[in-house]
Amino acid sequence: MAVERLKPEMRSRGGEIGTVLVIDDHPLFCDALVLTLRMAFALTDVRTANSLSQALGLLSGGLRPDAVVLDLNLPDVSGSEGLVALRRRLPDVPITVVSALMKPRLVSASLAAGACGFVPKDVDREHMCAAFRKMWSGEVYIPDGYTPEEAEGELVLSQQDILSRLATLTPQQTKILKLVCAGKPNKLIAYDLSIAETTVKAHVTAILRKLGAHSRTQAVLVAKEALFFNETP
Repeated sequence: MAVERLKPEMRSRGGEIGTVLVIDDHPLFCDALVLTLRMAFALTDVRTANSLSQALGLLSGGLRPDAVVLDLNLPDVSGSEGLVALRRRLPDVPITVVSALMKPRLVSASLAAGACGFVPKDVDREHMCAAFRKMWSGEVYIPDGYTPEEAEGELVLSQQDILSRLATLTPQQTKILKLVCAGKPNKLIAYDLSIAETTVKAHVTAILRKLGAHSRTQAVLVAKEALFFNETP
């Protein structure tokens, strides 16, 4: 099944993966996944992080993974925000989304944001290994049961455009957009981030311009359409 998505130029691997970063805050699943990857692919360097901030810290410290496995629902981010942040830092590294929730719209948003595949957490070991083998050889993995409506092709293309725009936001602008989505006015945003209200206004103006939005309400709708914040249970 063909699905339109962002297509970063992945580095050529020939199926060879050395270092893998697993980002998941569920200890039992994370440990089981690490063990599975080590045994199935003879990996000796599988790193773990239980939050996006911890993962970004590892990257800032010099870690250069050959592949990333990401749970969308983390303590500090939820939805496609984390995926977009990682794609910005690792434009040529395959990122696989794993999730306990298998909703077609969530799968579409993940693929549109640049994931090389979406693997439900409840698949058995054999199917999970087959999925990683496919993705790490340069293909896209779409889970069984993913049956988007015929009209969803247009939605995915729309998500592509939206996520491309969201990816241009700076980290500070992303924080401000998240607070805008929470319904906070500029004055409270300035207080929360310890910056001047005029600075917040300037950032909001830049956010609206980058998203092609004409109002704060429209910017919130854009973020929600892309499942950018707090859209996974």
